[in-house]
Amino acid sequence: MDNPVNQRFYLDYCATTPVHPDVRLAMKATLDDDFGNPSSMHWAGRRAAELIQISRQNTASGIGCQSDEVHFTSGATESNNLALFGILHQFAPKNAHLITSAVEHHAILHAAEKLAQEGYSVTLLPVDRTGRVDPEQVRKAIRPDTKLVSIMLVNNEVGAIQPVAEIGRMAHETGVLMHTDAVQGMGLPGWNVDSLNVDLLSLSGHKIYGPKGIGVLYVRSGIELQPQIYGGPQEGSIRAGTENVPGIAGMGAAMQLVCEHRQEQQMRLASLRAQVIDQLAQRIPGMIVNGPEKQVAPHVLSISFPGADGEMMLLRLNNKGIAVSLGSACTTKSIEPSHVLSAMGLPIEQVEGTLRISMGFPTIQDDLDWLIAVLPEVVKLSRR
Repeated sequence: MDNPVNQRFYLDYCATTPVHPDVRLAMKATLDDDFGNPSSMHWAGRRAAELIQISRQNTASGIGCQSDEVHFTSGATESNNLALFGILHQFAPKNAHLITSAVEHHAILHAAEKLAQEGYSVTLLPVDRTGRVDPEQVRKAIRPDTKLVSIMLVNNEVGAIQPVAEIGRMAHETGVLMHTDAVQGMGLPGWNVDSLNVDLLSLSGHKIYGPKGIGVLYVRSGIELQPQIYGGPQEGSIRAGTENVPGIAGMGAAMQLVCEHRQEQQMRLASLRAQVIDQLAQRIPGMIVNGPEKQVAPHVLSISFPGADGEMMLLRLNNKGIAVSLGSACTTKSIEPSHVLSAMGLPIEQVEGTLRISMGFPTIQDDLDWLIAVLPEVVKLSRR
């Protein structure tokens, strides 16, 4: 089946999102006119500092915290690293224990691995067949020396929404700090840092229609972090370095955009996701939907076609103008099977035949209609 007028259909929003026009305008102002160094005392510096404060307030409003609890970073990877190392490195390795899960993003898992190499105690919790952590497992894993629990809000491969609020409550009952990687969760309405019971929270600009190279770490007031970058007093002396003013302006604008539209988009994307599942299931016998049935983010769809080769499906879809992924964008070039699907206990034939389809605010029915039209043949040709 030929691609209609050589169109391109982007369905990989978990990997990255396009920069929204409103975000681009906010960034352009900092490049054209408000280019000052925020640390400078003259008018140009003060204007740049004002723009940072506006973005800080917009971000704080979006997650329900105070503006001085928002710290800008180079992205969620740095935010996650700063959360883990910033807490654990305040203690001797023999006196500090970290709890996280086997399905976290590699920005968490590799940081945890490094901490383990340094002599810190690390517990990797298992997940069930839907990719969710059992809060009772967290309770059992907490020890007198546990300093931090880090569980993601939404899994980036299967969309599983983790019981972060319940886990955070358990952690706080024993005086343990709670961190969540909320990169894939900003589109979910109805939560804030207090309702989630978290002390630290990571965000990324390029997952919410902002630019790459900008992220946020929320740090609850009164919590100390050991900096990982040393220099000036920027970002409350937690993260040194001249601020990325264009990126920060873009982050603030993106937060406004997402918070304004996430309620309506949640319902729209959930409807589109359900339609895709229903129509593909009718056309492709043996299709399996990975992840929870209900506690799942509406923009993520992980589907397996046992016996098919995932890489061949991806390439054939790409030739049809459709962009999807096998799983996390950070591991696409790896020949190793998905650590998330493996941790869920799925058979290797199912893991190797999996595609991740992820939608965003710009996704329309036409994008999905073309996917539904071509995928049955792509699966058939890709089966071993």
